Amino acid sequence: MARLSFLEWPVIRQFTSGDVTGRGPAVTSGKTRAVEPRTTTADRVVQSVCPYCAVGCGQRVFVKDEKVVQIEGDPDSPVSRGRLCPKGAASEQLVNSPRRVKKVLYRRPKGTDWEELDLDTAVEMIADRFLEARRNHWQDADPQGRPLRRTMGIASLGGATIDNEENYLAKKLFTAAGAIQMENQARI
Repeated sequence: MARLSFLEWPVIRQFTSGDVTGRGPAVTSGKTRAVEPRTTTADRVVQSVCPYCAVGCGQRVFVKDEKVVQIEGDPDSPVSRGRLCPKGAASEQLVNSPRRVKKVLYRRPKGTDWEELDLDTAVEMIADRFLEARRNHWQDADPQGRPLRRTMGIASLGGATIDNEENYLAKKLFTAAGAIQMENQARI
């Protein structure tokens, strides 16, 4: 690493440039002045919604070479007006994390290892189990003959990482299937 010459010291730059308070360009190094924000080099900007809670804060996703390079709050969003909470501000790490699971993993009953499944197989397994649980635990009427038309074999636990519209659709699906045990992680 090259040594800093006496004339490059910030305090000397303050007085020689007229920036005596040291809050202007005198305190920035050449390296700092050469840095360019990732947002200016992006190929395109995509509007999105934060995935974490049901508030629905607007995000601007900056994409370069088909890779997300930065995520910021969307100032045009009437919900968040450009602001993001710490989790929302860290959304880029969620997208680009090398530890992100991108395949369907399945562990068989009493199994100790995970195995990869293709998405169609996993969806079929879930649908079959859902319908079987509904069929096996269906209650059409109580002992007095009053109609119940429900199942106790299916329950839903919603999450705060999906937005209001997705929670609404999940509620409609489980209600239509006859489930009455529905809860949301935000209330637990």
